[in-house]
Amino acid sequence: MGEKRQRTVFTRRTLIIGGIQFVAFGALATRLYDMEVVHHRHYRRLARDNAESERLIAPERGLIIDRNGVTLAGNREQWRALFLMSAAPDPKATVARLERMVSLSGRDRARLQALLAGPVRDMPVLVKNDLDWAEMARLETHRLDLPGVILDRGYARLYPLGPTTAHTVGYVIRPDAAQTKQDPALAIPGARVGGSGVEKSADAALLGQPGAVEDEVDAAGTIVRVLGRTPPRRGNTIRLTLDAGLQKAAVTALGGRPGAVVLMDAESGDLRAMASAPSFDPHWFDDGVPEHVWKRWTAKGAHHPLTDRTTQGLYAPGSSFKPTVALAALKCGAITAETRFYCPGSMKIGDRIFYCWLRSGHGSMNVVSGLQQSCDIFFYHVAMRTGIDRMAAMGHRVGLTGREALNLPDIAQSFLPTRRWARRRHIVWTKGDTAVQGIGQGYTVLTPLALTVMAARVATGRHVRPRLIQAVGGRETPQAHAARLDLADEHLASVRQGMDEVVNTRLGTAWGGRLELPGVTMAGKTGTAQVIGENAEMEAEDYDDSKLPWRDRPNALFIGYAPANRPRFAAAVVIEHGTLLGPVKVARDLFAAALSGGEAPDALRAASGSPPDAT
Repeated sequence: MGEKRQRTVFTRRTLIIGGIQFVAFGALATRLYDMEVVHHRHYRRLARDNAESERLIAPERGLIIDRNGVTLAGNREQWRALFLMSAAPDPKATVARLERMVSLSGRDRARLQALLAGPVRDMPVLVKNDLDWAEMARLETHRLDLPGVILDRGYARLYPLGPTTAHTVGYVIRPDAAQTKQDPALAIPGARVGGSGVEKSADAALLGQPGAVEDEVDAAGTIVRVLGRTPPRRGNTIRLTLDAGLQKAAVTALGGRPGAVVLMDAESGDLRAMASAPSFDPHWFDDGVPEHVWKRWTAKGAHHPLTDRTTQGLYAPGSSFKPTVALAALKCGAITAETRFYCPGSMKIGDRIFYCWLRSGHGSMNVVSGLQQSCDIFFYHVAMRTGIDRMAAMGHRVGLTGREALNLPDIAQSFLPTRRWARRRHIVWTKGDTAVQGIGQGYTVLTPLALTVMAARVATGRHVRPRLIQAVGGRETPQAHAARLDLADEHLASVRQGMDEVVNTRLGTAWGGRLELPGVTMAGKTGTAQVIGENAEMEAEDYDDSKLPWRDRPNALFIGYAPANRPRFAAAVVIEHGTLLGPVKVARDLFAAALSGGEAPDALRAASGSPPDAT
């Protein structure tokens, strides 16, 4: 009996223990099945993350080239040191070792210290760009002592023509906090965004797509080997309509004088040169402009080198506006080609005496001779007959107002006053105000780009629009057909004849700067525009502009096209506080270069005789 009972107890215990074991092993098996089968991918990823680290790499920025394939903005390969804080057990100690192994600038040190004071980052941060071979060797030799340090290949932006194309091409800068928040890929070390010019306006096309690198790391966070690499995709190549040779010719012709030059294909609207002086070196912006350079750029006598005068400079056009006034008057019937006004050298409008630049007077003038000799009295009469609204309407027709879609940021809008504008600002408009606008003074301000468009439209009689970007990623940028302007051929012929005689007759104000290519002439219109208000005493005395301080002297302008009989190119030149023939000679040299397919001959740079100071 006792033995049977003992056997029963043993059997029950065995069953209980066996049941417990069965349940335990069943739970273990279930868990293993769950991990190995049901959630296999999830746990595989977690296990991989314990041994692998993935990081993004910045793409190579797209190229910017000229119409002939000359690189205007490219990239230079460089090696750099990065630091992945999350892979370092002691980031501060790692950074301290780094500072002993590589030469860091004060800016680099400050950036690293600021990062150490913040939260641990999961994305690599830049330690130093452009490592030399000695620094790379030291970092590679001590790699095990530098957990989280990565040697990486990157790119620095390169501008082969430097200041020559700085304003139009632009520069790149480091993205700010707002930009990196909007696009986390911009936080990648080496990422740059456009800061001005085409670099900024075409930034999305130039950026490219980031790649990724998968590294194997050990328990200390040291990279053991690269497991995989997804290469980044370089940004699109942007082909501009600019011609690097003509751009150099334009800069050379300006000779460092503050001003602007724009050269445009008069038929297609393609911009061949856009030069603004003084300029700047865009390379400084890639890693941040040093304080001493910024102070030099913004110094009082630096003449604003960061301003693109071709699209942002607003100038009173002076007499270069007179072709527009003439077309407005002819179109509305205020005058005909035969209409004449007598110029005695001055005239009274209201209670004020208005003077012509030639105080002895020009005598009897019509529209052709009025343009040829730039007679102010003739255009005072024409402006008052035409009215300010009609002049503004014609200015709009020939492209002087409005912002052109050029894919450039911050293009200034030219301005022509109207009576409605004056009423809104409680300006009492007088005949004298209208007369002054008729010679391109007063409230009228225009950009060199707008003046170039006007020259092209007068030259061709067509609605020419400027184009700067020729192709993006090999795909041509469409250019709209230039329709005919609603202007009578005989009216255009009269204005063109006057502009031809400005340059190619001895009485013309640009005779001393005429084009000297065999069988080729240019046509155009000179202009001088006051930058200070003239009081009655100054006007009555017929003061000498050249004796004023440089900053108070008038700006000099010229608009023109060539060849005069079959226009291929149009141009506008502004030289701040310059002489009458200065812009004419710049345009002459540039037309010579464009028509000859190269830089202008040295012979064309020789000074010529000058006529009396005129507008």
